[in-house]
This record gives sequence, structure tokens and C-alpha cells, in this order.
Amino acid sequence: MSPRLPRIAGALYLLTVVTSIPALALKDPLLRDTALLSDGASRLAWAGLLELVLAAACIGTAACLFPVIRRHSEVAALGFLAARTVEGALIAVGVMSMLSLATVHRADGAGADALAGADATLIALHDWAFLLGPGLVPAVNALCLGYALYRFRLVPRVIPALGLLGAPLLLVSALGSLFGAVDQVSGLAGLAALPIALWEISLGLWLVLKGVEPRALTRRATSDETEPGMNDEPAPTAQRRTVERS
Repeated sequence: MSPRLPRIAGALYLLTVVTSIPALALKDPLLRDTALLSDGASRLAWAGLLELVLAAACIGTAACLFPVIRRHSEVAALGFLAARTVEGALIAVGVMSMLSLATVHRADGAGADALAGADATLIALHDWAFLLGPGLVPAVNALCLGYALYRFRLVPRVIPALGLLGAPLLLVSALGSLFGAVDQVSGLAGLAALPIALWEISLGLWLVLKGVEPRALTRRATSDETEPGMNDEPAPTAQRRTVERS
């Protein structure tokens, strides 16, 4: 297995940070006040482009780390890959809603009532995609990937510990937003997401600079490190026959 895969994954983790922050800064004022869209449609398009790169980077991190994690925990590897793919798909749904919003406002002859109805629908779709994607799924990512990295010591344990501690906070924050108790884009939600952000940034930096433990690339974990039953092998035929005769 190429030792470049974890380093590529680290670079993609950092790319998710580089794209998500400016995308939020570009789109949030326009989604809060759609009157700005008359002059700000291009900003929404740039935000959409950044988020498409973000979605691709999300899936890329899982694709690069999957063969590494699978050597130690196939369940964690599959869970991480599935969750990261769902996150990328939900980001793409949010992008489509933003671009549709920009298209509606560029259309000629649209009445104020029609625009208001379209705005409410498309912004609601974007907000739900944002909540269920980047707002919720990173907690699942942290539980799957953080578990494997922590248990099998593939990186310093303090790094996945951040993700494992931050996942419940992000889940509570997302549930609060789901039931209207917490604003999706607020100081409280940002504070709850801080440990997950630190986990992803620190993991990205470590993977770029150091990669993972070399043993993760050269062999499976030993029998006392792996999950129960992962590397179990059937007993030799002769041994089974001896047992049966006894």
C-alpha cells in the first residue's frame, strides 16, 4: 500500500477547511437577506463552487483512508466511507438549492409572491441539507474514524480523542437545531462544533507531516489488536479430526 494515501487524505482534510469557511462567509449574508441576490448572484455561484470542491474532498478523505483503516477494522472503515459519502451528497444537494435560488432571481418576469415562495422553499432545502450534512455527519465520521485511529494507535491518541469527545457535542447541537432550540449558524453552534474542527485540522496536519504508523501500511493488526473474529482462521483439518475422535 502506498504511504502517500494518508498524506493525500491529510491534504484533503485541510482542503475541506480551506473551502468551507469562505463558502459560508460568501453565502450566509445572501441566504439571510435574499434582496442582496440581485447584485450577489456571482457570490452565491462562487460559494457553490467551493462547496462542490468541499464535497469531493470529503469523499476523497474516506477513499484514501479506507484501505488503511480496513486492515484493522472493516466495520469502522465501511462506516467512515459511507458517512463521508452521505456528507458529500448532502453538500451537493445544498449547492443545487443555492444555484437554483440564484437562477430564480435572475429570471425575468418573476413576481414578488412567486419569488418569496421560491426563496422560502430553496433556502429551507439548503438549511436542512446543511444541518444533516456538515452539521451532523461529521460526528458519525469522528466516531468511526476516531475509534479506529485511537484503538490501534495509528496516530497520537490525543488527536482522535478530540473527535471522540467532540462528536457528542456536535450531535447535541444538531439535535438542538433540528428542534429549533439552537440556530444553525450561531455562536453556540460554533462552540459545539469547535472540537470537531480542531480534530479535523489536527488530523489533517499530522497526516500531511507524519502520515500514519508504518505498521498500518505493511500488515494487519495482530490478533489481540483487531476486533473479535476479524482475523480468525479455521483450524487445520487434521486438528479438527483429532478433536472429533477424542
